[in-house]
Amino acid sequence: MLAINNLTYYIGGRPIYFEASLHVKPKNKIALIGANGAGKSTLLRIIAGEYTPDEGDVTKSKETSIGYLNQDLLSFQSDDSILHIAMSAFSEALKIQSDIEALIQKMETAYEERMVEELATLQERFETLGGYSLKSKAEEILEGIGFRTEELEKPLSQFSGGWRMRVMLAKLLLEKPALLMLDEPTNHLDLPSIQWVENYLKNYEGAVIVVSHDQQFLNNCTNITVEVSGGKLNLYSGNYDFYKEEKVARQEVQRNAFENQQQKIKETERFIERFRSKATKARQVQSRVKELERMDMVEEVQESKAKVNIRFTFSQASGRFVATFDKVDKRYDQLEILKNATGVVEKGDKIALVGANGKGKSTLLRIIMGTEPIQSGEAKLGHNAIPSFFAQHQLESLSLENDLVEELKQTGTTRTETELRSILGAFLFNGDDVFKKIKVLSGGEKSRVALAKVLISEANFLLLDEPTNHLDIQSVNVLAQALQNYEGSLLLVSHDRNFIEQVANKIWYIEEGQIKEYPGNLQEYNAWMENRRLAEQSSDSESSAEDENEKPSKKQEYSQSERKNIQRELRKAQKQLDQVEGKLMEMEVDREELEAQLGKPEIYADNDKVREISQKLDEIKAKEKQLNEDWELHATAVGDLEEKLL
Repeated sequence: MLAINNLTYYIGGRPIYFEASLHVKPKNKIALIGANGAGKSTLLRIIAGEYTPDEGDVTKSKETSIGYLNQDLLSFQSDDSILHIAMSAFSEALKIQSDIEALIQKMETAYEERMVEELATLQERFETLGGYSLKSKAEEILEGIGFRTEELEKPLSQFSGGWRMRVMLAKLLLEKPALLMLDEPTNHLDLPSIQWVENYLKNYEGAVIVVSHDQQFLNNCTNITVEVSGGKLNLYSGNYDFYKEEKVARQEVQRNAFENQQQKIKETERFIERFRSKATKARQVQSRVKELERMDMVEEVQESKAKVNIRFTFSQASGRFVATFDKVDKRYDQLEILKNATGVVEKGDKIALVGANGKGKSTLLRIIMGTEPIQSGEAKLGHNAIPSFFAQHQLESLSLENDLVEELKQTGTTRTETELRSILGAFLFNGDDVFKKIKVLSGGEKSRVALAKVLISEANFLLLDEPTNHLDIQSVNVLAQALQNYEGSLLLVSHDRNFIEQVANKIWYIEEGQIKEYPGNLQEYNAWMENRRLAEQSSDSESSAEDENEKPSKKQEYSQSERKNIQRELRKAQKQLDQVEGKLMEMEVDREELEAQLGKPEIYADNDKVREISQKLDEIKAKEKQLNEDWELHATAVGDLEEKLL
């Protein structure tokens, strides 16, 4: 449906892409990843037709419509209701609806026979386009990404940039383009909305290309990963977890091939040097020289430099209680955020504050910092607690004319320039990057500088509001490593589940105006919340049954002949289960053998062989996936039959 062939694109004389190629097929769900500045957003703009390639071409079929969500849409303004804007996705249907209304009005005053047939044609087309359910579809998607029903008729101008972006996302999803391109769609979504979008994209009928730093989001809704690196588009036939494993395997193959080639080059150069002056060896020497000239060089594996070794220092340690809330009330007009809320941040706590937007997470951080007034109660910092606050708006407070080292010095740190350059290196600013002016940095780069300032501030209590927004995956991992090493206390708001898993040891959530705590990680909290939801559903069902005077049914009794039939079915199901398990074991052996072959240097040198083995691997993994699904079905059947015999 879309082909990128030998794409070359320059920015300021620097090649962002050089002879890069990629084919997008219908229903592909592609994760586009790479470091900040690698050219991910640039590629989306090239596909959308906003930028023109310097060389190569991007071609698509006539039927391929493209929808593109990008950060520029944050500036979109309108006084129309958000429901009206979302429904503008149905332009054809809305035009027909308008024509129908105009025709009916005309028929009331100037009736003609032909109008009846014209009206019937319009109504039939309107119904074909699903015109009578358009409003409910728009409402479903807007509410799915976090809007409340009573907000749908409010004008867009009353919402912040992040919420306006959600409206544009809703409009795009309603348009259902053949190719949907999303640039950091999770930046302005809370966890419930992210999960809703994941499910929507998994079932999306068209193709998707998504740029995101949220690793779990990519795992849950993509099946192909394309890494932008070295001006190329490197394709991996799996989600982000598959990419991580496969890249390690490919790098090992490349590393072996590089070492073997370097050894071959050294031996050849030694032969040339040894026999260069001997006439009897002249022909052989020339042959070896030409061999070196013709050699396709294997690139050395570039090891990741994203290793964090920051030494955190505190001018003083905090007391046991870092921050406390006592009977705090907070509301905005009629909107109640906190009601008689209490809570304590203790020394060493690393707390993630989670939940839907609008529950008061960012408000809570500002209350702790003393920048947000409360109606009643007390919120205070504990003995010797020194806070440092990060929020996206603080990027605007960076001094644009400073270089990176000068900006870090603004924190009043006593660290040497060498130490500061080392810290900047940990945050992926290497070499001459440290001499760049703040004003030339991208949004993601400014975020890294602001985060570095927070981490070297010698504060013993960090408050971080969406610190991963605008960071690439490598930068998110760097930040997570830094916070793992941090010995102070922290309270963070984030929608990045993988990041929370790496950093937090407690979960806070706001429920009915109260600050509530779960003493575990995010995965455990989500499982606990799901169990609680199911228990509430079960309780509601039981209450409903009691209200209708329904008696619980007794366990069904089976006759002897029925039990024999069940036993026969059980033996059959168990046999099928055993067969699937046997096939899975065979597949595992075949897969491990093929993976071992890919690690051999002689195989790596043969591109056709590598392609053949990789294709076989993909086929085996697809079969394994299907067999695992079959295993679950048979195992469930065995379990159900065994339960009947109990």
